[in-house]
Amino acid sequence: MSKMSKIKKKTAKNPEIPFDQALKKLEEVVKELEEGDLPLEDSIRLYEEGMKLTQVCSRKLEAAERKVEMLVRDQEGKLKSVPFPPGEPED
Repeated sequence: MSKMSKIKKKTAKNPEIPFDQALKKLEEVVKELEEGDLPLEDSIRLYEEGMKLTQVCSRKLEAAERKVEMLVRDQEGKLKSVPFPPGEPED
């Protein structure tokens, strides 16, 4: 079984895999594509799989970002939690 088949088989049945697994599989896809030993059709399918994994990772990161809160002191010195403001993306 080729690497591409293994990657596709792992993700096709479970589109909402944990972030760490999706990221690891995305890294495998990138490595496989960078090697350039695949026929064009397989490369396209693998690219599409990578895009799906990118979307899974992005959704998971956005959900985590919404959950993150900061503890800040109000004017009276008491701690309260507030949503973490989204920052500017770093290059």
